[in-house]
Amino acid sequence: MAPPAGRIRPGRYLGFFVLIVVVLYALVFFTGGGKPTPKLGIDLQGGTRVTLSARTPDGSAPSRESLNQARQIIETRVNGIGVSGTEVVLDGNNIVITVPGEQGDQAKKLGQTAQLGFRKVIDAQPVTTPPVAPPPGQADDPAAIQEAKAARQAADLVTGTGDSLAAGPNASAALAAFTCSTQDPLRGNDDPNLPLLTCDQAGTEKYLLGPVFLKGTEIDNAVSSSPAQNKPQWTVDLTFKSEGRQVWADFTTANIGQRAAFVLDTQVVSAPTIQSAILDGNTQISGNFTQAQTKDLADVLKYGSLPLSFTSSDATTVSATLGLASLEAGLIAGGIGLALVFIYCLVYYRLLGVLTVVSLALSGLIVYAVLVLLGRWINFTLDLAGVAGFIIAIGVTADSFVVFFERLKDEIREGGRSFRSAVPRGWVRARRTILASDAVMFLASAVLYAIAVGDVQGFAFTLGMSTVLDLIVVFLVTHPLVALASRSKFLSQPKLTGLGGVQTLAAERRSARKVPAGAGAKES
Repeated sequence: MAPPAGRIRPGRYLGFFVLIVVVLYALVFFTGGGKPTPKLGIDLQGGTRVTLSARTPDGSAPSRESLNQARQIIETRVNGIGVSGTEVVLDGNNIVITVPGEQGDQAKKLGQTAQLGFRKVIDAQPVTTPPVAPPPGQADDPAAIQEAKAARQAADLVTGTGDSLAAGPNASAALAAFTCSTQDPLRGNDDPNLPLLTCDQAGTEKYLLGPVFLKGTEIDNAVSSSPAQNKPQWTVDLTFKSEGRQVWADFTTANIGQRAAFVLDTQVVSAPTIQSAILDGNTQISGNFTQAQTKDLADVLKYGSLPLSFTSSDATTVSATLGLASLEAGLIAGGIGLALVFIYCLVYYRLLGVLTVVSLALSGLIVYAVLVLLGRWINFTLDLAGVAGFIIAIGVTADSFVVFFERLKDEIREGGRSFRSAVPRGWVRARRTILASDAVMFLASAVLYAIAVGDVQGFAFTLGMSTVLDLIVVFLVTHPLVALASRSKFLSQPKLTGLGGVQTLAAERRSARKVPAGAGAKES
């Protein structure tokens, strides 16, 4: 038989809460292979900073519009790749990327231009000498860029157009004289409308390529694909948009037996031979890739190429001393505030205050486990703004307790009910208020998260998450514990619950209502 409205079986709720805690901490300690600690943001654990300097072919200053577009694309890559806690800011003509921990290589990858173009292979030769390194600074010199473009992108390197492209009269000599470089001055700055002399990423083969016939902007999706029986290597599977699908179908139909080069930032990443016409709009980039390399390549292609090419500085370490000092001060202030809340609850609510402390402690237990798991699963990092969100959320949780307890007092004072009978009725009334309050808080957090960036977004995320956990604790812990206490003769004693004064007032009101009108008047 179901219990009356408002009445519950506390054991079931508490048992379900215990199950949640057990599952969470089982995931914390027995999955992921990492430490059972949350990931900290840059301001708390320090990080690595890389400065990307914009390069233009003529050495002119990049436009503010191009820099802002590049910053937005890098932020999109950050969100898609999952490098949580990363800061991307403009500093003059530079973009500064700061990532938590020692992830300098990851920051440099975020700044990859990722300009992909599909070119027809006109000629190719194996490289017989190892790639040479240019003098320091020459790779970024505008004069070196223009010189490389004049030598390697001369219009007379090829003749004909479209499917009739062929090597020009001086092309063979130019290809033979061309040497690969470890730092290509043209990297990301080649003209897609001109032929190109370039090398593959490994520096083992050099190519004479025709103009770009299909740009990377026509890629609809890029996915890293694992080796299979008929595909022994890691690859990046590409899907073209409608226009790109038609261009690729026309090219592969007309060039069976020829090679097509997939050129990323002026380097050839793959140059397969076309075996048959490809009409479904799909293709793949293959090579001697590792799993991590194919994932990185798929991610940068998926989220778009940068409008500028960049050179990256060496990674520098960012100290967490200031952040840790601020955290320590914040924790001390938060600890003092919590202590005052606990003292007030214990003095004013007594037993109910003890239940408040227990509920807050259990809430902290869940929050910690969730932080650890979010750090593993979505690379969520806890920063100072997130800590502020949690501290504010403690007030939200305490407010839910106060709403419930005051409703209990109202039921006892106004309805003349006992502690035990007041709990189910008070809970029904308090529940609506708690749900409405937390719903407003969650919606505010969601809106703030949607429109904000950076630290403010982290604050909104932690505040919203804590609001959800507040509901779990109030419904599965606080209410059942209060219900259990109300059913115990010992725990429901007025001197323990702090409800003695309210019960006395209720009794006086009942007595006053029982006295007949005029009974206290003197006889004339």
